[in-house]
Amino acid sequence: MPRAKRGTKRRRRHNKILKRAEGFAFGRKNKIRRTAEAVDRAGIYAYRDRRVRKRDFRQLWIARIAAAANTNDISYSRLISALGKAKIMLDRKILADIAIVDPSAFTALVNEVRQLAPAH
Repeated sequence: MPRAKRGTKRRRRHNKILKRAEGFAFGRKNKIRRTAEAVDRAGIYAYRDRRVRKRDFRQLWIARIAAAANTNDISYSRLISALGKAKIMLDRKILADIAIVDPSAFTALVNEVRQLAPAH
């Protein structure tokens, strides 16, 4: 009886890894050990960056709201505080969108809550 040499099993496992490495450069696309390392590392980065992307977008929205608030002579923190006191439940994504797409509506929103903003 011939010995088992795991040919198809190994090929299938390798092909699964190689398929995930399409578009990689140099030996990272065809040398199985380097490919496996690259694919594992890519998975780690992908997992991490799905969370980082959420932080990055929040940062972007805050920067946009702050810029629009400053053009209306109110600071970002005072605006957010006043919106909370006025029970206007708009998240930062929506506020940033309003600030970019419809600045007049954003100005109206600021004027609506201006008296609730903490005075300093």
